[in-house]
Amino acid sequence: MIAQLRGRILRKAPQVVVIDVAGVGYKAFIPVSTFYRLGEEGSEVSLRIHTHVREDAIALFGFASPGEHALFERLIEVAGVGPRLAVNILSGIEADELVEALRSSDVARLVRIPGVGRKTAERLVVELKDKMPARDADPGRPAAEGLGPKEDLLSALANLGYSRGEAERGVERALRDDGTGRFEDLLRRALQAVSGR
Repeated sequence: MIAQLRGRILRKAPQVVVIDVAGVGYKAFIPVSTFYRLGEEGSEVSLRIHTHVREDAIALFGFASPGEHALFERLIEVAGVGPRLAVNILSGIEADELVEALRSSDVARLVRIPGVGRKTAERLVVELKDKMPARDADPGRPAAEGLGPKEDLLSALANLGYSRGEAERGVERALRDDGTGRFEDLLRRALQAVSGR
C-alpha cells in the first residue's frame, strides 16, 4: 500500500500529476487545490497518497495537505462516493468551505459542486455532518486541518487493515496515554493497543 510519494514532478495537469521516484513514474489523481500548490515540472514534491485497488486497476490519489487527505478518506466512506467523485468534490469547493457546508447541512451549496446531485448531497450531510470538527476545535488552523491527529491515526490504521471499531479503540487509548506526542509515537501506541500488547 503506497501512503506517500516524494520525488520530482515529470508532468502535471489540473487533476493529475506524474512523479518520478527513483526512476519510476507514478501517476496520481489530485484535486485542483493540490495542483495549485505544486511547483514547476522538475521540482521536488511530497504528496500523501491514497491507494485505491479494484479488480482491474490500481489508482493513486495524491494530496498536498493532511486535512484534504482526511476529508477525502471521509468522503469515500459515503455510499455512492468513489475516489474520482471525492477528488471532484475537493476540486469544486475549498476544504474549509466543504467542512462548513457539511456541518451546517447546506445541501444547496453541495449541489453546486459539479457531479454532486441532490441525493448525493443529502447522503453526504447525513453521514458526515457529525464527523466534522467543531468550529472552535483549533482556531489557529483551517477547519479541514482541524481533523487532526485522531483522524490521521484512524486513516493509518484503516490502511493497515484494521476495522473502524478496532482503530477507534486503539486511537482512543493512544491519545489517552499521550495526546501531545508525535504522530509516529501515537501510531506505535495505537498499534500496540489494537494488537493487545
